[in-house]
Amino acid sequence: MINLDDIRGARARIAPFVRRTPMLAATAMRAPLIDGTLVFKLENLQASGSFKARGATNKLLTTPKETLARGIVTASGGNHGLATARAASLANVHATVFVPSTVAAEKVEKLAAWGASVRTVGRVWDEANVAALAFAEETGAAYFHPFGDPAVVAGQGTVGLEIIEDAADLDLVLVAIGGGGLIAGLSVAFRALSPKTRIVGIEPTGSPTLHASLAAGGVVRLPEVTTRIATMGCGKTETPVYETVRQTVDEIVLVEDDEMLAAARWLWFEFGIAADLSGAAAVAALRAGRIAVPPGARVCVLVCGAGAEGTLPVTP
Repeated sequence: MINLDDIRGARARIAPFVRRTPMLAATAMRAPLIDGTLVFKLENLQASGSFKARGATNKLLTTPKETLARGIVTASGGNHGLATARAASLANVHATVFVPSTVAAEKVEKLAAWGASVRTVGRVWDEANVAALAFAEETGAAYFHPFGDPAVVAGQGTVGLEIIEDAADLDLVLVAIGGGGLIAGLSVAFRALSPKTRIVGIEPTGSPTLHASLAAGGVVRLPEVTTRIATMGCGKTETPVYETVRQTVDEIVLVEDDEMLAAARWLWFEFGIAADLSGAAAVAALRAGRIAVPPGARVCVLVCGAGAEGTLPVTP
């Protein structure tokens, strides 16, 4: 789907428009989360609130201006929509974002603040995406796929370059999965530059898209998506994403929605990190014991998106 040169090209292209997000050492906690070294890559501090700004901006900058003239359209559980709306503002064109009914209200408000038109269709991303594709066909608007486009995947892969440069000799990297574009891009970077690092993906039990496809030996459509987390709900990945993940990712584990909510609350209580539930997915997998971490391991958790779910008052 992409290679290391594609990712390096994307980094040079998008550098003026995105942030190099910080790494935070997970220290001074009430109790250690692992027996080893843990660091967070804080993509919740990225422009538009998630890593999605990288892919959407790379897609924008590799799309001819004449193609953008009739605006941009996408379907999103929230974060890709925000990144696309921001990209459209950079190009001074209009964005239309189709979202499922499960999208977080705060993300809809932010989409409106970016000037996007928001249309709610269906309960899951796949249904909203059908409407977005029809809109693109009808209006001529440029369609920005949230995870199945090579330019988007290459943009997401720039996260991997930064992690490798800022946290050398990692044993394990944990990455949340919606459609799979982030883990596909990141894993290409790691396999080229840090091949011994294990890469583990995390999906909701209510949307095990890649987990089910890997078990079946090919891309499958889930019979039902039941997760309430719109940013991670996806009934079917794309074949190039699946093939990349099959070749580069070591393991995929599943977590419950409530475990992600508890992890988001933990991140806020311990570190003041405002993560959405997808951003807390990797921490949830650690807290729930879904991932075997050898003693002394160096582990990076990607906090991939911002949100207020974990900041509501709660007894720790």
